[in-house]
Amino acid sequence: MTVLATGKRLGRLKARFAPLFEQIAAGAAERDRSGELPYQQVADLAAAGFGAVRVPESHGGAGATLPELFELLVDLAAADSNIAQALRAHFAFVEDRLIAAPGPGRDKWLARFADGELVGNSWTEVGAVKVGEVITKVTPDGDGGFRINGTKYYSTGSIFADWLDTYAQRTDTGKRVIAAVSRHQPGVELADDWDGFGQRTTGTGTSTFTDALVAEEDLIDFDTRFKYQTAFYQQVLLAVLAGSAKAAERGFAAELKARKRTFSHAAANVAAEDPQLLQVIGEVSAAAFAAAGTVERVSQALQRAYETALALQAGQITVEEDEAANDAAELASAQAQVVLTPLVLNAITHAFDALAASATSVSKNLDRHWRNARTAGNHNPWVFKARLIGDLAVNGTELPRVWAIGASK
Repeated sequence: MTVLATGKRLGRLKARFAPLFEQIAAGAAERDRSGELPYQQVADLAAAGFGAVRVPESHGGAGATLPELFELLVDLAAADSNIAQALRAHFAFVEDRLIAAPGPGRDKWLARFADGELVGNSWTEVGAVKVGEVITKVTPDGDGGFRINGTKYYSTGSIFADWLDTYAQRTDTGKRVIAAVSRHQPGVELADDWDGFGQRTTGTGTSTFTDALVAEEDLIDFDTRFKYQTAFYQQVLLAVLAGSAKAAERGFAAELKARKRTFSHAAANVAAEDPQLLQVIGEVSAAAFAAAGTVERVSQALQRAYETALALQAGQITVEEDEAANDAAELASAQAQVVLTPLVLNAITHAFDALAASATSVSKNLDRHWRNARTAGNHNPWVFKARLIGDLAVNGTELPRVWAIGASK
């Protein structure tokens, strides 16, 4: 497909979702202040087909590329970064099903996405679990199905979802699996008990499974999971950071334009014409531009990894070529994380320099941009990524593409 064709499609998608994004942005500050979860906003996005933008047109979706998806996610994050992050697990699960072997199972999931069904996350074990240990278990129930038991935390977006992408272990084979669990059943309990100071309305918290039913066809061997998944998950957070920078640019620019007061020693009689204050907003805008450009570069690496996965299935490339594309995607996302986390946080901090003490007013809630970016930046600590990138540069050590978290040894 030509650049012109993809540009036209992106333009149509932006026009299609822009009104929804504007509605979402209008209530974002108040939702952050009150803690009201965006049930209606997420439902509206699903009904409008946003969750199916990556699904092929032949299966009822928009057929968007990864660069197109992530540009839309930056726009959504600029409207409300919480909602963009709440859809993180959904788009990762969609991605996994896109590169699954063709057949009825794949078609069933693509149809679900096209119908507006959403997927949430349920991966992280609760408590002092050893690194790499999985205590959430899936057990045959004797009737051809399976039952899942366990407790997970950081279940972002699950409270809005129809399905839970759950990392578990089978008791009969010992295999690590992804259990796609329907949340519409008595054995699934979801709590909005995340207490972070940012990203407050992502619907994050505890997922508890008590003999919840899982169909055998909805157990997916973890070893078949798409190889660029870690880079993909990180890229959603990068889009959140880029969107937060864009939102801060808009919010602080609007406040400066509306400002009625100035100082006797200011460089202009009107704050909106003060060259020093305009420079601050310009610097924030430049940081937002750089962040969006960085996200685009990572998207291109991810798109290449997606294309090589399909090419490998078709026998058109070697395993080595596929591995190289996945390593490149992981490196790109790690490098971007190391750059964007301090860039965006410093830019939003600097944005306060364009205003006076009133910028810290709780009623304005401008600090949500910094809090949200700081919270997103604390996921998957970038200091480890910086070390790994250095190890690759100096010693040729490849970055890990799958890793785990747990109690200290």
